[in-house]
Amino acid sequence: MENTHPQLPYLLVRRPAASLADGIVTFREREPVDLAAARRQWEAYVEAFRSRGWGIVEVPVADDLPDSVFVEDTVVMFGERAVLTNPKQPTRNPETGSVAQVLEELGIPYDRIAAPGTLDGGDVLKVGSTVYVGLSGTTNAEGIAQLAGFVEPHGYRVVTVPLTKALHLKSAVTALPDGTVIGYAPVVDDPDAFESFLPVPEESGAHVVLSGDTLIMAADAPESAALLRERGWDVVEVDVGEYEKLEGCVTCLSVRVR
Repeated sequence: MENTHPQLPYLLVRRPAASLADGIVTFREREPVDLAAARRQWEAYVEAFRSRGWGIVEVPVADDLPDSVFVEDTVVMFGERAVLTNPKQPTRNPETGSVAQVLEELGIPYDRIAAPGTLDGGDVLKVGSTVYVGLSGTTNAEGIAQLAGFVEPHGYRVVTVPLTKALHLKSAVTALPDGTVIGYAPVVDDPDAFESFLPVPEESGAHVVLSGDTLIMAADAPESAALLRERGWDVVEVDVGEYEKLEGCVTCLSVRVR
C-alpha cells in the first residue's frame, strides 16, 4: 500500500496476478492473455487517475487469485462507508479477505454481504441516491436484499435490474456525471429500467469511470468517445484490451473513495 492514510480522493487498486490468464470467462470465447501487456495497461490506467489528483492505495497482489485485479467486485463505497461483497464464484470469494484488511487499515467502516446472499460490486451502479443492482449469475436476490438493508437507512434507494446478457450490470451500462445511463443496447435487458438511457455504438463504449467531469474509458470505442465528446464531455481513453479478454473493463480495475 502506498499510503495508509491517504487524502481524499483516492483509488483502491490491485495489481494483476501472475495467474491472470486463468480468470473466469462466461460470455465470450477464451483468448490468450499477454501478462506483460496487462501489467503495462494496468500501470497506464492507474497513472491516468494519479495524474488527475487521485491518491493510489494498493491491495496486496494475490498471484493465486486470477481475477483479483478486478477489485471493484469485492467492495462498494457508499459515502464514508463500504459494503464488502460475497462473490458467488469459489475462486473469487477469497479475494475479499485482504480487501477487508485494507479497509480496516484505512479506517473505513463496512458492512458485509453474508451467505446465502451473493453480490459482486460490478453489479452495482450508483446514480445519485439510486442504486441499480443487477440480478445476475453472480448476484442473487438475497444479496440485493442485504445490500438494501445496509444502505437504504442512509438515504439510498435500491432498484433491482434484470441481467441475462452480460457478466455484470456495469458490463452493460454505466452512468455519466449528469445521471444519464449509457449502454450497448444488445446486452441491456431493459433500457426502460433507467430514468434516462443513451445507447452507444460499441460495447466497450458503455463503460466509463468518472474523474470529476472527465470520463475515463476504453481506447477501442472511438465512435462512442466521439459521441460523448459531442455531448460536451472530456474523454480520456486508456487501453484495457487484455482485461476485456476476461470480460473486464475500465470500471472493474478500481474502487473510488471520495
